[in-house]
Amino acid sequence: MKLDPATTGNGRAEDPAAVEVLGALRSHRQFVMCAHENPDCDVLASGFALGIALKRLGKEVTYFLDDDVPRNLTFLPESALTQRTFDGVGDDALFVFFDMSDQSRAGKALNWVPSQRIINVDHHLSNTRFGRWNYVRDTEAATGVLVLQLVVGLDTEITGDIAECLLSAIMSDTGCFMYSNANSRTLRIAAALIDAGADKDRIAEQLYQMRTFAAQKILGRTLDAAVLTDDGICYSVVTQPMLADIGADNEDLEEVVGALRAVDRCQVAALLKEQPDGSFRLSLRSRGRVNVMAIAKSLGGGGHFRAAGAPVVGPAPAALERVLSAIRAQIAAQ
Repeated sequence: MKLDPATTGNGRAEDPAAVEVLGALRSHRQFVMCAHENPDCDVLASGFALGIALKRLGKEVTYFLDDDVPRNLTFLPESALTQRTFDGVGDDALFVFFDMSDQSRAGKALNWVPSQRIINVDHHLSNTRFGRWNYVRDTEAATGVLVLQLVVGLDTEITGDIAECLLSAIMSDTGCFMYSNANSRTLRIAAALIDAGADKDRIAEQLYQMRTFAAQKILGRTLDAAVLTDDGICYSVVTQPMLADIGADNEDLEEVVGALRAVDRCQVAALLKEQPDGSFRLSLRSRGRVNVMAIAKSLGGGGHFRAAGAPVVGPAPAALERVLSAIRAQIAAQ
């Protein structure tokens, strides 16, 4: 199926960055799709969608992922084709980095890639334009929307597999269309992808209605330990012993911060997740007034106005104090 460029917002005519990226995609032979650490649906689905489109044009595509595909994302087309090595990747291959504000988000396995071989496709406001080619629009609901624009720009058919990937990316980054970035244009794009063969109900079930028993139990344990402060911060800390006691892992914590944000008096939700090395990963969500991206950046992370994250050094009491101080500093600044 071919989608109307007016629907997708394809940037061929008005966006020089899109034109340059399309030129690189057409003129090169081999590509490596790159995901950030702790991959989510938007980054993986975007890479798979562009990879399928490029393969239909006769290009060589490798999906590099220095992690396992999360359990709830194994339904995505091409998810079984990821690899942890660079076997078969030539010296002339271009590396496409998706959904990353800077190259460090890709982790140590990809920090050697020179900028002149990088195509950077992203929708984060804090993007540093770290590639030779940078297609960045912070107004888009998901990186998958930018990939859709590139696929249309390549004049490639939107197959059912491509549509499935792209609708998954959009549904994930809009909270199944509940977030404010699900505007009328985003919904029109989603409808066009459904018409192209994406199964909305299947995607929604995989992303939002399929959890392990351990994930349900750790959700309950995390909410039981949650604290709501007088100034509207709802936070909780998940430790490695808590995970081990239930038989859960960090992947089972994917949606927990959203449950903290749902508390009626919450302005900022914060979830600290202890890692095996004793450090913490912080997930932040905003009700809409407080800029959590600024909070995350002050802690060495990044993200969006309403959703962000950062690494935080342990132990837990010191990590929590740093996080609460950073949140309150931002609240005071606003």
